[in-house]
Amino acid sequence: MSLKKQDEMDHNAWLKSQDLTVIETAFLTTLIWLDKRLRIVDYLELLETMYYRANLQMPKSHTEQYDLDNKFWYWYPLYSLGSLSILAYLVAAVSGALLGFYYSPSTAGAVAQGDPTAAYDSVIEIMQDVQFGFMLRSIHRWSAQFMVAAVFLHMLRVYFTGSYKEPREVNWILGIVLIGLTLLFGFTGYVLPWKQLSFWAAQIGVEMALATPLVGEWAAQLLFGGFTLGQATLVRMYILHVFILPFVVTALIALHVGIVWVQGIAEPH
Repeated sequence: MSLKKQDEMDHNAWLKSQDLTVIETAFLTTLIWLDKRLRIVDYLELLETMYYRANLQMPKSHTEQYDLDNKFWYWYPLYSLGSLSILAYLVAAVSGALLGFYYSPSTAGAVAQGDPTAAYDSVIEIMQDVQFGFMLRSIHRWSAQFMVAAVFLHMLRVYFTGSYKEPREVNWILGIVLIGLTLLFGFTGYVLPWKQLSFWAAQIGVEMALATPLVGEWAAQLLFGGFTLGQATLVRMYILHVFILPFVVTALIALHVGIVWVQGIAEPH
């Protein structure tokens, strides 16, 4: 793929003729310098042309069709739920990373004598001994709960406004996957303190996995380390919550937002 020869415009003379601020001049000077060597502007124009050719079939939105001020929909509260869920996710990610410095994913402890496990002890230490630990854990918990609520309401808004219809059905399916992963995020985090509520929540998870047709036993062994709960269960929940789900969810959110950016926000049909 080749590009047409660049024009011979005197960019420096053009810059001097414009009434620009220092920041604008520095930005344009850098862009011109890079463009002369890498032809950035030409490739951006080529990508823009390809984008519009590929999206000729995209239906005009309500605001485009009737020349309305499209900023109205971006500020409408129901249309900010997706952004709010991403913001809550970022807060939960940062607070969770800080909590990870003090958390211990271990079931070690004299269970027979009723002593708490190392995992629960580390949570108590965070809340009682770590500076601002109680606030940090509360921020993590509430941001996670807010994210679940925001994602659920976001899906309702998309459904009842018809924003899932052609050509946005792929992003709708991607959103369904994301809300499922969000719930899995919440479940794995709920198990990590390894207290009574966590233990029996994990037990319910095992029973649900075993009730799955055909792959039930395999799923229980993979996700929970067997049919009974123990150290293997907690380690698997920890690995999912800290090392697998964050990367998968972040990648899917980036793809989801990228598709929205390409297709535009769909107003009510």
